[in-house]
Amino acid sequence: MASISSSSAACYLLILFMCSSTARTQLSSSFYSSSCPELEGIVLNAMQKEVKKDHRLPASILRLFFHDCFVNGCDASVLLADNATFKGEQNALPNRNSIRRLDFIETIKSAVEASCKNTVSCADILAIAARDAVVLSGGPSWTVPLGRGDARTASQAAANSNIPPPSSTLSALITSFSKQGLDEQDLVALSGAHTIGFAHCTTFRSRLYNDSNINAAFAALKKRTCPRSGGDRNLAALEEHTPRGFDNSYYVNLLSRRGLLHSDQEFFNNGSADVVVRRYAKDLNAFYKDFAAAMVKMGNIRPLSGSNGEIRRVCSRAN
Repeated sequence: MASISSSSAACYLLILFMCSSTARTQLSSSFYSSSCPELEGIVLNAMQKEVKKDHRLPASILRLFFHDCFVNGCDASVLLADNATFKGEQNALPNRNSIRRLDFIETIKSAVEASCKNTVSCADILAIAARDAVVLSGGPSWTVPLGRGDARTASQAAANSNIPPPSSTLSALITSFSKQGLDEQDLVALSGAHTIGFAHCTTFRSRLYNDSNINAAFAALKKRTCPRSGGDRNLAALEEHTPRGFDNSYYVNLLSRRGLLHSDQEFFNNGSADVVVRRYAKDLNAFYKDFAAAMVKMGNIRPLSGSNGEIRRVCSRAN
C-alpha cells in the first residue's frame, strides 16, 4: 500500500473534521432517544399543568421561540439575563413588556435536569414547548428536530434590529423573514400564531386611530380598551372570537379588515399575500400543514453545534 504524505494526511484530517462538523449541525428527532428518552413527556406534562393556571402561556411560549430564533438563531439567547459582559435581549424594545414566562422555561429545565443531568439544551426545551403550546391550544403537531446548543452570549442590538415591529409593512416583513431564510408563505403561515394570545394597547393604538383599512365597528370596539392616551398596558385579544383556540379565525378576520395589529392587516391589503390569506381562511388543514412546516424551518435557523454552544445548567445564565 502506498504511503500517505504529511500534506495529504493533513488534508484528509481536515475533510474528516469538516464532515463531522457538518454532521453535528444536522438536527434529529432522535437526538435524545438514548440520553434522555423521557424528555418530551417531561416537557408536555409541565406544559399541561401550567396551561390550566395560565391561559396566556401557549402564546407566550410561541412568542419566546420566535423572538429567540430571529436573533442569531434558535440558541436560547433570549433567556439569558443581562450580566457584566453584555446587555441581553430581554430589555430590547421588541421584548420589553412583551415576552413573558421565562421563569416557566426554568421550571421545565429543572425537571429535565432532575431526569437527565447536563444533557438537554434550553434551546431544545423551548422548541419542544413551542410545539406543545400549539397542540394544547387545539392546533397541529409536528416532529421537532433536536440537537441545538445554547448560546453563551446575547445581543440587545441584534434583537432591536432583527425582530420586526407591529408597525411593519408587508415589504418590510418579507425582507425581515427572507434574511432568516423564510419565504412569504412561511411569513403568512407563522403569523397565524396570532390566532391565540393578546397584545398591549401600545402595539395597536396607531392602527385604531390612523389606519384606513380597518373595520369601523371593530375599531370602535377596540377603542374602548385602548384610548388615545392612557391604558398602555391594557390587553386585547389578537383574535377576538377564539383567542385560546389555534384555528384559522385570524385569517377570516383579516378578510373583513379586523386584524388587530397594523402588521397583521398588511397580509390582506391588496398585496401579494392576499392569495395565501384567502387560502388559509378557507382551508384550515392547509394552514395547519404550512404552519407546522414553517415552524420546523424556523427552528432550523442557525442552530449551535459542538463547541459553538453549550448545555446550560440554568437557562438564564451561561455556565
